[in-house]
Order: sequence, then structure tokens, then C-alpha cells
Amino acid sequence: MGAIDTVMVGRVSAADLAAVAIGNLYFFGMAVFGMGVLFALDPVISQAVGADDGEGVARGVQRGVILATGLSVVAMALLLPAGPLLTLARQPAEVIPVADGYAKGLILGVFPFYAFVVLRQSLQAMSRVRPIVVTVLAANVVNVVLNWILIFGKAGFSPHGAVGSAWGTSLSRWFMLSMLAGVAWSELRPALRPFRREVLRTGPLLRFLRVGAPIGAQQWLEFGVFGAAGLLMGLLGTVAIASHQVALQLAALTFMIPVGVAQATSVVVGQAVGRGDPPAARRSVGAGILTVTGFMAFTAAMFILLPTPLARLFSTDASVVVAAAALLPIAGVFQIFDGLQVAGAGALRGVGDTTVPMLLNLVGFWMIGLPACAWFAFGLDLGPRGVWWGLATGIGAVGTLLMFRIRRRFGRDLRRLVMEEEVGARS
Repeated sequence: MGAIDTVMVGRVSAADLAAVAIGNLYFFGMAVFGMGVLFALDPVISQAVGADDGEGVARGVQRGVILATGLSVVAMALLLPAGPLLTLARQPAEVIPVADGYAKGLILGVFPFYAFVVLRQSLQAMSRVRPIVVTVLAANVVNVVLNWILIFGKAGFSPHGAVGSAWGTSLSRWFMLSMLAGVAWSELRPALRPFRREVLRTGPLLRFLRVGAPIGAQQWLEFGVFGAAGLLMGLLGTVAIASHQVALQLAALTFMIPVGVAQATSVVVGQAVGRGDPPAARRSVGAGILTVTGFMAFTAAMFILLPTPLARLFSTDASVVVAAAALLPIAGVFQIFDGLQVAGAGALRGVGDTTVPMLLNLVGFWMIGLPACAWFAFGLDLGPRGVWWGLATGIGAVGTLLMFRIRRRFGRDLRRLVMEEEVGARS
């Protein structure tokens, strides 16, 4: 959906495209922690599935819905002061009002965004992915139609540019949640009904958060460094931030395949741990790493060899295309490490190892990557390319550190997470 929004808004103006870039950075900066917390469903439900524990699956799903509701309230409140905070961050003055309207337009879609994550992670952990694929394909069609109406002012509506794409995205998220719940109701009903009162117990909820909060922090640290890089781009002007959005959307689009492989790795590792089969868990890690390496090697070649044609898919502004084409070969350099770091995090999530990966993200992205962005861009006067070389440095560091962590963690005993308050049990 982000790629579609970028392509369609890119036909309006460079300023609108920059507003989508900054508005999306702000939205995910406020929402990505909650999304990461809900990723704790991966080990909780997949391990319960592996252990053939239907009640454990149901309790996990229902706790996810409860947490999604609370997290939505927090994220919606954080989206309200977008304009003043972007002004404080010294973003381009002509972009801030539109970016502020874009961020506020996404508020309506916060709850369905989180609730969809709960259902998606739950179904994936149950190895039921067909309903998710069908739903996402349909939602993208709906998003295109709503964008066409609200961005360009069709079917009797007035044009709203970038802000219209935010409203389209929010409405598409409600459609996505409703359709997934309907299409997958037969799989979801045993987990959602009847309501288990024990899911409200404080102890298991805190254990869930103990697994999920480091994932949320890890997601925020990763996204936050890209957000900070976007703000650095904003200091370099409207064309710089627009070109950053184009290159970032292309990198994010190819990144979806490693994200999917990482989700699958987390699930199959968790299921293997749940049924007491550590060798299968270790084989699954190797398969995931091999898959993302092969795919990202292919996309790296595409970014290095075809940067200008790819950039033209997202913008008709010649200056934006030239600037984005200069960034894409750098994205090609870090593609393999980007795949390794997300696959590694997924594998570790499958065994409930979330705190150490969070700390490794802190070191790689914020202690190495972000200072490198600032130094290359302003200290060495490399401009936008310097920001992206800094990102490449940080991603390389995180990918390498996570590979060492996998070697160490999967060389030890692998046991199922304990969520419930049982006699003699400790989490």
C-alpha cells in the first residue's frame, strides 16, 4: 500500500510526495512499537500450535486483541501533534501542513491496523496464509480505487492530494480487517469465542509484554533510524526527501519478501520448539537465511544495474528521478545484510529471544548507523548519498551481529515459553 500511495501521489507534485514521506515516517514512528509488541504472538501461538494446545492458541489471540485495543489509543493520541513536532524538527515549511494532514488522516486506520496484525500473526502461526494473501490483494485494489477518487478528485469528490491518500489508506485498513475476519472466520472462531476470562489476568499479560516489548523496541529502533535519516534528508530540501521516499519505497518493496520469510521462519521454528524438535528448528533457520540471501542478491543486482528506470516508476519529476537513481545503487549494496538481519530476528523471535536482538539493533543502528549518516552527509559533504551510506553501515553491523547471536542461541537448549500461572512454573 505504501508503494501504491507513493506512485500515485508522485503524479501530483514533489511537495506532496515529500509530505507522504514525512507523514509515513511520523505515523510508523508512533505506531511501530505497538506493532512489534503484537509480534509476540509469533512464538506464543506457533509454540502452542506445535504443542497441540488449542486453549493456549485461544488465550494468545484474545490477549492480542486486548493489547491491540490499548495500543491503538496510545498511537492515536501520539499522531495528533504531528505538525508542531515536524516544525520543531525543521522540516520544509511548504511540506509540513500537508504532512500534518496526512498523519491525522491515518488516525482512523490505527485500530484496524493493529487488529489486522493480531489476526495476521495468529493465522500465520496456525499455518493459514491463504486468507491473508487474498485479503491483502483485495485491499490493494480497494486502496487504488480510493486513492484515485480522493487524491485526484474523481466520482464527484474534490482532490485532496497526499491527504486523500491517507484517508484512502485508513478506509482500506478497515476493509482489510473486515474481510480477513470474514474470510478466515472458520479458523478464527475457536480462538475468539467464547471469551476466556483468564486472558485478563495480570501475570500472563505481563509475560506477553515481556516478550513483546523488546520486539516493539527493536522495530522502533530499526524504523526510527530510517525516520531519523528521513529527517536528515528534510534538512537537505524537498527534492532530497522526495528522492529518499522513492528509494525507500523500492527498498521496502523488495524487503517484503525477507519479511515474509522471517515470519515463516519464526512460525516453523516456534512450532518445532512447541513439539520438542530442536533439530527441525535449527534446519528451519538455515533454510530462512539461505532463501533471503538468494532473493536479496537478485534485488541488489536490479538496484545497481537499473536505478533510473526503477526511479521513474515512482515520480515524473526529473530532479527527483535523478536524485533517487543516485541512492538506489547504495540500497543494492546493503540488500543482503538487510535480508539477513530480518531473517535473523525472525528466527530468534521463534524461540522467544527478543531482548538481546533489541540491544544489537540499538548498537548497530543508533550507535553505528545514525552517527555514520550524519558524518557522511554533513561532515564529508556527501549529501543524500552520505545518509544512505550511513544506513548501509548500520544495516551491515546489525546483520552481522544477529548472525553471531543465532549461532550462540541455537547452540543451546530450546524450550517452550511459559505464559500461564501454573504451579511451580516460572517464565
